[in-house]
Amino acid sequence: MKKLLTIVTACILGGTSTIALAQEEAAAEDPAITTAEEAVSLDDLRDMVESGRITETESHKAREAEFERQRAQQQQLLRRTEQERDREQDKATRLEAQIQQNEQRIDALTQTLNERKGQLNEVFGTLQQFAGDLRSVIQGSHISLQFPNREDGINTLIAKSSEGTELPTIEEIEELWKQMILEMTESGKIVRFNHDVVTTDGNRETAEVVRVGDFNIVSDGKYLRVDIQEGQIQELAAQPSGRFTSTVDDLESATDGIVTFAVDPSRGGVLSILVQAPSLQDRWHQGREVGYLISFLGGIAILLTIWRFVILLSAGRKVNAQIRNETPDAGNALGRVLMVYHENKDVDVETLELKLDEAILKETPALEAYLGLIKLISAVAPLLGLLGTVTGMIATFQSITLFGTGDPKLMAGGISQALVTTVLGLIVAIPTLLMHSFVSSMSRRVIHVLEEQSAGLIAVHAEKEHGNVRTA
Repeated sequence: MKKLLTIVTACILGGTSTIALAQEEAAAEDPAITTAEEAVSLDDLRDMVESGRITETESHKAREAEFERQRAQQQQLLRRTEQERDREQDKATRLEAQIQQNEQRIDALTQTLNERKGQLNEVFGTLQQFAGDLRSVIQGSHISLQFPNREDGINTLIAKSSEGTELPTIEEIEELWKQMILEMTESGKIVRFNHDVVTTDGNRETAEVVRVGDFNIVSDGKYLRVDIQEGQIQELAAQPSGRFTSTVDDLESATDGIVTFAVDPSRGGVLSILVQAPSLQDRWHQGREVGYLISFLGGIAILLTIWRFVILLSAGRKVNAQIRNETPDAGNALGRVLMVYHENKDVDVETLELKLDEAILKETPALEAYLGLIKLISAVAPLLGLLGTVTGMIATFQSITLFGTGDPKLMAGGISQALVTTVLGLIVAIPTLLMHSFVSSMSRRVIHVLEEQSAGLIAVHAEKEHGNVRTA
């Protein structure tokens, strides 16, 4: 309608040409409008406007009728909704009243129950407390591995005692002392049974285990760790020292009687501390490079001592055998000295003495070989231990400088190195010094025999020479 009014206004103001332009604009916006060629006069245009007004009026009436129909439907739906709301409100009111009545009835029944229970309230309270304590014991007991699901009856008893809405039965109360008696009797037994064992590499294997009361579980010569919460047995990452594990073998091999066994009364607490203690090998590695050097020198000293001991022992036996034999043997030191005497019988005493001294001097280096090195190692070892002590303390102070003194574990490495190297130095020095003294005495003993026999030969030769002089 607005577009048609635009066309009419254009006709009044602009004439025929303006009418044509207005019709073109109206036709571009709404193709349903008649083009300018169809409206050739104002009468035609008036008829067209009248026709459009009638059509628009009929459309408005149809819309109004539709709106009236939909409004009636909305009013009907609103009335139904309000009725439903009223019904729900009435229902809520009835339910609230019913809840209040139920609460009053529950209060009355509860009061009646408390009056009828009387002193049983204290009994059930004590029963609940005792059952809770026993449940804690069962949850941490090694016996639960052999007898699982022991807590079910006790949990039921605790639930009924705490809620108070239902009285526990005689059978449920009897379950309490049954589990208590089971815990007491099994705590004094050593029992074998099969159970899954988690190895150190994570595999699960079924093995025969030995339960020592409620204290320890062992298998295959090893102590095992028990995880009660998970209900599984695990191998320890490390075992305690041999003086403890040896008792495990004795226990597993025994069939009756009394055997010695190292029991951990803390159910694994002391055992976990023992396995953390460093072994002898771990302590040796704490000495690091200086400790390795001291150990290397100690090994050399031991090998040299054994070698020299064998050589000097053999030389001493050969010299003793030569003393009992008048024929010189070039296979021993005394025999070679005697050969020098037999080769120089015609010389004077001074010359013979010099010849024998020379022969003894030739034998001495072979008898005293490497003894000085053994003595040197006994003197150097404690000095190297002191060096390790100094380097370890330097490392300790560096840790303190970087991290402070809050965590003692950061300083433990340097202190361990300082102490272990000192110990290693003394361990090497003391026996090495004793070994040097021992082999050195063996060497001097052989040399003393050579000198003694040499002096005897010189004395015999001097007597013969003086005898010849008197005869002449």
